[in-house]
Amino acid sequence: MTRIGILSFAHLHAEAYIQNLRAVPDVEVIGIADENQQRGKYFADLSETRLFESYEALLAEKPDGVLICSENANHLPLVKLAAAAGVHILCEKPLATTLEDARAIVEICKNAGVKLMTAFPMRFSSPALEIKKLFNFGSLGHIYGCNATNQGALPEFHQAENLPFLKRDWFVDKHLAGGGAIADHAVHLSDLLNWYLQSEVIEVYATTNQIMHSGKVQVETGGLMMLTYANGSFASIDCSWSKPAYYPTWGGLKLELVGEKGLATMDAFKQVSTVYSHRVGRPVWNYWGSDSNQGLINEFVAAIRQDRAPSITGEDGLKAVEIVIAAYQSAQTGQPVKLKP
Repeated sequence: MTRIGILSFAHLHAEAYIQNLRAVPDVEVIGIADENQQRGKYFADLSETRLFESYEALLAEKPDGVLICSENANHLPLVKLAAAAGVHILCEKPLATTLEDARAIVEICKNAGVKLMTAFPMRFSSPALEIKKLFNFGSLGHIYGCNATNQGALPEFHQAENLPFLKRDWFVDKHLAGGGAIADHAVHLSDLLNWYLQSEVIEVYATTNQIMHSGKVQVETGGLMMLTYANGSFASIDCSWSKPAYYPTWGGLKLELVGEKGLATMDAFKQVSTVYSHRVGRPVWNYWGSDSNQGLINEFVAAIRQDRAPSITGEDGLKAVEIVIAAYQSAQTGQPVKLKP
């Protein structure tokens, strides 16, 4: 039996992860801990699992692994606690809000001898895996360029007035989230492209604005990035919160790859059914495709059981943070930022 706990329900992905864990044979969810006791009790009751009085109390139960789903800025202290207890870690993305914290997270886990996996579930999306096969077989040849989008809606949280503890407005808090649309969305495509191209990013150019949702939040709502790779490939990433409230879903992830041998396109969330409802008042898309979160959880559990490094490492998370930090530096100065290969 592999025993797993969840540290914090600040990130909404934790709600899905607890169900994903229960779908893996011979996994025991020992419980959850949350510094927000109201939120913790709500989700413990909802998921019928144990609520620990503190993070330390959960770790004292000696789980095999934990999922860290706190606010981005609070990943490091929870990593320190888990690593000191000798517990393997799956940490939400982005790994940290600063390069210093991201590097510390990787180093702490390395020194403690615990496995560190970054939560990049898109690597387990069926369409994304099909594109990876093209790279593995050399079907596209050298990639000249890539146009990619990971757009979404502005994180707005209209919760019931009697449940204010469920309001996850930290996503638009610069300190807790590390920024706005770039911090939230750029990491997924940065990681996918690093995985596909197997080449280091050497230059980042970015621009941001608040044209969309002006005045609602203090962080950027629009972001466009240009990445240059050591092998000569380049990529553009639109990571804006540009989807309107009436859009059928929260957003999506797409890319187009232009190679010397052909063109490949991917839409990670195209497998949908359109649902019309008087209750909702507008058409919505009900996604029925592969569950990339389940693939992520399966891999974390397998890495623990097989005593091997996970397929997505802490170093992968660190690389994505480096790109995000460089994007903010570029947006501030108006100049491209060089990265060390």
